[in-house]
Amino acid sequence: MRIVVSIARWVVGLLFIFSGFVKLNDPIGFSFKLEEYFSPSVLDLEFLAPFALVIAILLVVFELVLGIMLLIGYLPKFTTWALLLMIIFFTFLTFYSAYFNKVTDCGCFGDAIPLTPWESFYKDVILFILILVLFFNRKYLTPYLAPASHRWIVFLAFMLCFTFAYYVLMHLPLIDFRAYKEGTNIQQGMSIPEGAPEAIYDYHWKFMDNGEEKIVTTKGSYPQVSGDFIEVETELVQEGYVPPIHDFSMEKNGEDFTAEFLQEDKLLMIVAYSLRRSEADGLRKLNAVIEEAKSKGYRVIGLSASGEELKSQVSEKYDLDLEWFFSDETALKTIIRSNPGIVKLSEGTILQKLHWNDSEKLDL
Repeated sequence: MRIVVSIARWVVGLLFIFSGFVKLNDPIGFSFKLEEYFSPSVLDLEFLAPFALVIAILLVVFELVLGIMLLIGYLPKFTTWALLLMIIFFTFLTFYSAYFNKVTDCGCFGDAIPLTPWESFYKDVILFILILVLFFNRKYLTPYLAPASHRWIVFLAFMLCFTFAYYVLMHLPLIDFRAYKEGTNIQQGMSIPEGAPEAIYDYHWKFMDNGEEKIVTTKGSYPQVSGDFIEVETELVQEGYVPPIHDFSMEKNGEDFTAEFLQEDKLLMIVAYSLRRSEADGLRKLNAVIEEAKSKGYRVIGLSASGEELKSQVSEKYDLDLEWFFSDETALKTIIRSNPGIVKLSEGTILQKLHWNDSEKLDL
């Protein structure tokens, strides 16, 4: 049993540390995921949405530190109880999400390892079993280091975690796991390779034949059957290839400018997924950035999911000589974790991404 406990200890500890780190690397991304869970269609806890970022940071720091506490053997009773309560909660959450198809990715490992809802649930079930082993055999969780050093290690871990969280909030994630990382060509990211698997559907054709309703299922072609056609329902059997970038566009007044802008040799995008939630200090710094970029031959555009009236108000208030275009809010949140943020491209390739705090580092 000692060997089983030791294996469970290392597996659970390392998984909690890894899971905590990848989410701590991108706490804003995890806060977006929490907002999905807090929405009326999932848990209906909208009153928590304004505190999503704070909750996200506290959760991931606690998760990471719990992993460290388990490995060093600090406070085994508290550690195993905390692990058990956390895994019960997350197992319920992932099951609810998977069964009712509420959230398509739990965010367990951030953008580093996307998991489907059912994969997330099965992962939590395995962790739940391993944590039960630890919970009922905590007597084998002997310290690996001198007990006197434990509280200092935990204290240092907390301090380092909060320092790291502050750094990535004031700048950008240290490691970019998303589809829009620097060096990515957006056009290539949106393309579907030749021979890529296509989605497979079942088509359920409903007919009325001699007063009796019957359903005929095919892979697509209209069935040669008698009776009057009523309707057809489609059922996804197998997903096809989905390109890494599949929801990006730049539009204005119903016209799509995506292809045109992605051909520009010098393009600077000011990205603000929500101008209502944009940081005022960041908007104030944009004027100098826009003027300098234009003086060096860059085409400068703004991308936001906000309405036209708000775009005009913001441009006037902060004296921004900027033409705004519409883009999907989720896509803009994925492109850059800064509101506003700065993205430099050349012929569709992302050359540089900057938090507004680092606007002076823009290489034009």
